[in-house]
Amino acid sequence: MNTPRLFRTLEAAALGTAILLPAAFAAETESARSTLTVQAASAGTPISGDLFGVFFEDLNYAADGGLYGELIQNRSFEYSATEQNDWGPFFSWTVERRGGGDGGINIKTARPLHPNNPHYVALSVKTPGQGVGVVNSGFGGIPVQTGNAYEVSFFSHQLFMGEAWSPNNGIEGRPMPVVVRLESATGKVLAEQTFRVTGRDWQRYSARLTPGQSDGAARLVLLAGEKGGIALDEVSLFPVQTFHGRKNGLRADLAQAIADLKPKFVRFPGGCLSHGDGLTNFYRWKDTVGPVEQRKGQRNLWGYHQSVGLGYFEFFQFCEDIGARPLPVLPAGVCCQNADNSPGHGQEGLPLAEMPAYIQDVLDLIEWANGPATTTWGRLRAEAGHPEPFGLKYVGIGNEDQITPVFKERFKLIQEAVKARYPGIQVVGTAGPFPSGEDFDQGWQFAREQKVDVVDEHYYQSPEWFWENLARYDRYDRKGPRVYVGEYAAHERDRRNTLRSALAEAAGFTGFERNGDVVALASYAPLLARRGHTQWTPDMIYFTATDVVLTANYYVQQMVGQNQGDVYLTTDLAKAAGRKLLTASSVRDTRTGDLIVKIVNGDSTPAALSIRLAGLPAGNHRALRTVLANLQADAVNPDGQAPVVRPDTAEMSVAPEFAMEVPANSFTVLRIRR
Repeated sequence: MNTPRLFRTLEAAALGTAILLPAAFAAETESARSTLTVQAASAGTPISGDLFGVFFEDLNYAADGGLYGELIQNRSFEYSATEQNDWGPFFSWTVERRGGGDGGINIKTARPLHPNNPHYVALSVKTPGQGVGVVNSGFGGIPVQTGNAYEVSFFSHQLFMGEAWSPNNGIEGRPMPVVVRLESATGKVLAEQTFRVTGRDWQRYSARLTPGQSDGAARLVLLAGEKGGIALDEVSLFPVQTFHGRKNGLRADLAQAIADLKPKFVRFPGGCLSHGDGLTNFYRWKDTVGPVEQRKGQRNLWGYHQSVGLGYFEFFQFCEDIGARPLPVLPAGVCCQNADNSPGHGQEGLPLAEMPAYIQDVLDLIEWANGPATTTWGRLRAEAGHPEPFGLKYVGIGNEDQITPVFKERFKLIQEAVKARYPGIQVVGTAGPFPSGEDFDQGWQFAREQKVDVVDEHYYQSPEWFWENLARYDRYDRKGPRVYVGEYAAHERDRRNTLRSALAEAAGFTGFERNGDVVALASYAPLLARRGHTQWTPDMIYFTATDVVLTANYYVQQMVGQNQGDVYLTTDLAKAAGRKLLTASSVRDTRTGDLIVKIVNGDSTPAALSIRLAGLPAGNHRALRTVLANLQADAVNPDGQAPVVRPDTAEMSVAPEFAMEVPANSFTVLRIRR
């Protein structure tokens, strides 16, 4: 850290031992010291073991071009002008003619690889030259590393060889030679592999490419080498080194950054994405499972295409890989109230005659996730490589929906069907998009009437709002539905990821933790954003093709996630005169026995604390102290440089009573080992 005098800790050797302070320090703090008392030996209050999680929405290119490991953009030629005005099936593809070669490409639909994947390319070679084919540069350049392996694959079949109208299309005994290369932008060959496409049936061709040098903006080149024609679809390039080495897996560095948060659950796939921009734009989970070439991509309401290569199986598998519970969100039978460019007036409900089939889709998801491999949908999961159930506990129904009679009628049908078939599933409802107002009030009233298990609240508010609402959940009814703070973030006026905003979120989490008996779940939003393709700010993690930028907000979430507990311990904070932005919470991790104290100082001056851990045995106790701080509350971690806001961790020892100064603009976590 580049902040002088970041922290000073003064410890007593044992209970009752005087703390010797430097005279200047004593004079400076004696009249301005706050007192923090933790009932360290009490039984405490059990709180949710799933309190901290993450929320993934395919927003800001979070999936394709982001967490999903695929390096080819528009691999199945399904982009459309309905997504962006200048898009079409050829977007991100160009024709390549080399060494006097001549030919071209057309989009076809006559014999698709699968009905869900209707478009493919017909590549015709009139004069072979040194090859005629297609080039794809991925999402602004394909990053490859020397020595790393990449799996290239494509589906193809022969159309004709020689002349198109020759007998038997001239393909008998005449395969089409195809070379696939990784090249630099200047045409230098980094790796290549040759294939022989044969026959009239779609076949998958694949090989590993290992580039001889690194390149941050390579391209994939596919060239046919003889006169004739072939069909192409699902042209793919994947790093072999995906997260946990999974096939069709995730970008390793982004997935690891999420895993390092230690979330207890992952909410997916959205958000607004789930209920979509109109009834035909629902995110349908069944369209996202099975072989990737058979999945049904569609327009993303955030303004681009979603291939659903990162589908429900991959989401559930990722949750299992990082030790998190899956929390899928399904539409409540209505689309977004802002659909069709009609803010506040666009909500439509599925016709009631279609609701039984839709409800069956919801029930089928639970069978797919939890059913034995002998069931219809459990078998599909097993065939994908996961014979054991995933252990689904939560299902979200709806997202930020306008609380109308249309919504209520359909939500009630879904909820009652789920509870009748699967009473152990926790249904997560919604209370609209804001932390107050008509939808919020009506949503909560309806949730109580329906005895909904958990209600999803969302708020994107100023840092000041978070500090002013630390006691928000103190007054919530413990006998009603529990709360999921499904989307929250502190928004500066300029929407930057400042330390100030991160500390406001840390302060908010102390309120969640203190009320963890009623706040069951909480997740920051949004999670990911690709630079140059961002529809929403601020976000927790920014990235490019090669880099990952961790914000101050990320580090707050990481400190919280890595220091979770399941029992809240009464924590009393007597603030010194003039001390405004100071708060704390304390928990016990019953698995380890550790005592965890979180302290947030949002003021621009250090805070002197007298800390009493009531009931802690006399003597010194080992502890880890992690501090996130900067003298400037406006500090933001820059792209391409070392972060200016990041946690520092050090070992220390504490006694049952000790004094400590926490820095200005800081979040401190003390983890006392037991």
